Amino acid sequence: MPTVYVLNGPNLNLLGQRQPEIYGSTTLADVERACTDLGRELGLEIRFFQSNHEGVIVDTIHEARHEANAIIINPGALTHTSVAILDALNTFDAPVIEVHISNIHKRESFRHHSYVSLRAEGVIAGLGTHGYLLALRHLAPLVGADQPRP
Repeated sequence: MPTVYVLNGPNLNLLGQRQPEIYGSTTLADVERACTDLGRELGLEIRFFQSNHEGVIVDTIHEARHEANAIIINPGALTHTSVAILDALNTFDAPVIEVHISNIHKRESFRHHSYVSLRAEGVIAGLGTHGYLLALRHLAPLVGADQPRP
C-alpha cells in the first residue's frame, strides 16, 4: 500500500484553538482522523507528523525519502523562511503537495512567498482543512493506490 507522509509545521498543534477566525475550529487530531479515514478508503497508508522545530521536519523529510510515495506538507510559518525544508524536499523523488488552511495570498505580504512552492507539484491554499483531503485525492492515482474502496 502506498504511503503518504502528511507533515505539519509550527503552531499547527494549536489548530482549533489559535485564531479560529482564520483557521477554523477543526483540530489537528480531526485532520489526522479525516486523512487516515480517507487514506484507508483510497488505499493509502497515512503517516501524520507535526513539529514546531524546523530540524525535526527536515529529518522527517529525510526519513520519507525511504518510506513514502508522496508528501503533503503544511509548513506553517516555515513556508516563508525555510530554505532547509526546500533543500530537504529537493532530495525527495516523489510528488509533494503544499497545503495551507488559509489563503496566504490574502494575508500579510511576507506570507505571499513560499520556498516550498519551488518544489511542490501543486499548492492548495484557502480551502480550510479540506485542502488536505483534496491533496490525498489528487495523489492517490499518482502513487498507484487501489481506489476506491468500499
